[in-house]
Amino acid sequence: MKFLIDANLPFRLAKALKARSFDILHTDELPNKERTSDKEIREISVNQDRIIITKDSDFLDSHVIQGIPTKLLLVTTGNIINKELISLFDKYFDTLIQLFEIYDMIELNNDQIIGHEK
Repeated sequence: MKFLIDANLPFRLAKALKARSFDILHTDELPNKERTSDKEIREISVNQDRIIITKDSDFLDSHVIQGIPTKLLLVTTGNIINKELISLFDKYFDTLIQLFEIYDMIELNNDQIIGHEK
């Protein structure tokens, strides 16, 4: 599985997941960096078959209405420090990978993972 992390999440998260050998791309690695439009991010996710990881509910809307992106990880933790966010991903990322075999949209908050039916 390949992932694309939106600009509203720290580049440190991408580095932490890359260190675990996951195929991760962060918007900071794209030509327009944090100014990469949501449309461009959606196109990259479709063209490269990447799951978008974001806090942006606009991606949720387009996923539900248009089916783009085809898979979405919505982070609904609110404002937490980067160390806590990375700790959540360290704790749950293997489970998230497994859940993407079943669900197209997964929500990760401070206390739980919620898989939303296709």
